[in-house]
Amino acid sequence: MHHAGKCRHLHGHSVKAAITVAAQELNRQGMVCDFSDIKASANAFIEEQLDHNFLVYQDDPIISWLTQNNERFMPLNEHPTAEVLAKMIYLYMKDQGFAIEQVTLWETDSSYACYREP
Repeated sequence: MHHAGKCRHLHGHSVKAAITVAAQELNRQGMVCDFSDIKASANAFIEEQLDHNFLVYQDDPIISWLTQNNERFMPLNEHPTAEVLAKMIYLYMKDQGFAIEQVTLWETDSSYACYREP
């Protein structure tokens, strides 16, 4: 909502996420964590929450239509930008106990956003 560019129109993206982990010390296997554990956890969140879901700002007037037509959607308290999606993935992975340093989310081959906490 309230965006002046062409992205003001309803549209979707196929995105790619890179999850960076970091630690002061490695575990007994010489890793920060197992990449397969990161992949399984991130994929579960993405498939359950984001994949084939309409992400929409909570004040968008289209929500009433989506509700009336029994469409799947997720209202967000922020606009569903690449930055916000990177933050969502970051916070989920952090909550799962991973030593997350940063999440980078590519919206296109040349456009991406990163989220990390100070």
